Amino acid sequence: MKFLETLARMCAVLAGVILVAITLMTVYSVIGRDFFGKALLGDFELTAVMTGAAVSLFLPWCQVKRGNIIVDFFTAKTSDKTRGALDRIGALFIAGMLGLCAWRATLGGLSAFKSNSGTMMLGFPEWIVYCFIAPALALTALIALLQAVRGFSEIEEEGLPQ
Repeated sequence: MKFLETLARMCAVLAGVILVAITLMTVYSVIGRDFFGKALLGDFELTAVMTGAAVSLFLPWCQVKRGNIIVDFFTAKTSDKTRGALDRIGALFIAGMLGLCAWRATLGGLSAFKSNSGTMMLGFPEWIVYCFIAPALALTALIALLQAVRGFSEIEEEGLPQ
């Protein structure tokens, strides 16, 4: 689990770097548009593509921190055992859902690669985005599956955050 946590942390750092790049690109484009009458061509396309990658890259770390599925409102007054069982069931559902999404994203990336699909203005290859999305979804599914099988208390005893 330590290795998966390290991978999740690296994904989150990469997502942060991508968000910084989006911010710098947007600032450059706005300043260029307002002061020089020349914006960065395709900035909206690049922002959309990069945001999709960043969001998916944050998911594994969010799962490690148990932030992806929380429904405390209904379980606040239940026993720790019941809450633990429900959390494990929730983690199992997330593992299944994100495993399915990772599989479909992989197929979508392969299809985009084979068809040479690109964005409208820049022709940016869409398959590159899938290279970020599919592994991040698969990693999140793997972390959630481990949480569902082993439970959260066993994982937390290893020193991992809740």
